[in-house]
Amino acid sequence: MSLVNYATREITCKIVYYGPGRSGKTTNLHYIYGQVPAERKGKMVSLATQTDRTLFFDFLPIDLGIISGFTTRFQLYTVPGQVYYQTTRRLVLQGADGVVFVADSQARQLGENVESMQDLHANLVNYDVDVREMPMVIQYNKQDLPGDLIMTVPELEDHLNFRNVPSFSADALHGPGVFETLRAISEQVLRKLSPTSGSNG
Repeated sequence: MSLVNYATREITCKIVYYGPGRSGKTTNLHYIYGQVPAERKGKMVSLATQTDRTLFFDFLPIDLGIISGFTTRFQLYTVPGQVYYQTTRRLVLQGADGVVFVADSQARQLGENVESMQDLHANLVNYDVDVREMPMVIQYNKQDLPGDLIMTVPELEDHLNFRNVPSFSADALHGPGVFETLRAISEQVLRKLSPTSGSNG
């Protein structure tokens, strides 16, 4: 749940990047961190194993400036994609205001994408979250790879986007689609919040 502090006129929102292992969740955050001006971001915390896979989460608070009279801060988290970190994923997802599902566009990863999407929905249901109400976007990462290795966006949409949420083609390593994804989820979260900030402002 977002935290609205009327005394300091601050809103803090939590966005979780979800998806299978090595789909590019952490890569998204690294790219965002590298592009955001120093005065607009906090410290990036990354807990990784020796093999450089996110073990718990990355945490990157970004200050989006003043929106509707409130200073708006987004805290971006990633979850570990590997199957055996189920408990950690559930903990990180708790209290999320929005979710970015990062899918790996490689054809051989389709099963993992589908399994991870099912895992996401099961975890939301576990928290009594109405999945249809949760702000969400899908990012189809690694679309820069050779065409014979990846599935097209329409093919991926058929398998993963049954809610018809906004979706973006991306190359998280080099940047295309990264900020479009972040902007879309931020707008959804703020739109859901706007009655709160407007009526009490």
